[in-house]
Amino acid sequence: MYVHILYKHKNQEIMAIKITSKEAQATGIFAGGAILENKPIGFPQDNGEQKPFSNLFYWANACSDNGGEIGEHPHKMFEIMSFVLEGEIEHYDSKLNGWLSLKAGDIQIIRSRNGISHAERLRENSRIFQIWFDPNVRESMLKEASYDDYKAGGFPVSEKDGVSVKNYVGSGGPITIDSEGVGISEISLTDERHTLKLDTSKIHSFYLLEGSLELNGDLVKEDDFVVVENENEIEFEHVEGARLFKISVPRKLTYKSYIELVNN
Repeated sequence: MYVHILYKHKNQEIMAIKITSKEAQATGIFAGGAILENKPIGFPQDNGEQKPFSNLFYWANACSDNGGEIGEHPHKMFEIMSFVLEGEIEHYDSKLNGWLSLKAGDIQIIRSRNGISHAERLRENSRIFQIWFDPNVRESMLKEASYDDYKAGGFPVSEKDGVSVKNYVGSGGPITIDSEGVGISEISLTDERHTLKLDTSKIHSFYLLEGSLELNGDLVKEDDFVVVENENEIEFEHVEGARLFKISVPRKLTYKSYIELVNN
């Protein structure tokens, strides 16, 4: 299912809500099939329904039942974040020259900047998000690569009116990144109906980790992906145990994205 709703508000701005089901997302296979991915935002060559936008370049949901390894490979310029959703992963990079373990709730950011190599292992029954952000590459490629690990339990949580919000980047979240104007949070909804206020200067994306809900009369189920633009609020109805992972990025960057640089 791919639903793309466009309409005009009274100020004549184009409003957009896009829902991409798991089945309509791009896919990937690693480690001989031991690691499987659905990609809400794939690489340009993946031919997924949702293309990169603003400085949100790539988003994969990777799972492994029996464990698998992605061997050492290089990265440059982009910022790569790994969110351990279930189980455990092990990470190696050329800065550390050794392996570290990350468990459920832990997060790592690699600021690849002028270049770094890394490898990763997903242990059995593990699941991660790997998400790439696009900083001003003309500046980032001149800086030394770095990385940080953040442990579960170190992220601020606020609760109000049946909404629990855990902030990772922005709004008091402890993670700092080079990429401009990024906000990352996790939202849990406990009531059947919720209205979320949105900043219209941002594009907001939601991945439904658990549960189900309705948005504008359309069912959103587990692993579906929603992108909202030019809306100052959205209303979720018929909410059943919904847990959402949210990323907000600027509608307009103060620098050219990687894709704009390549295409020009």
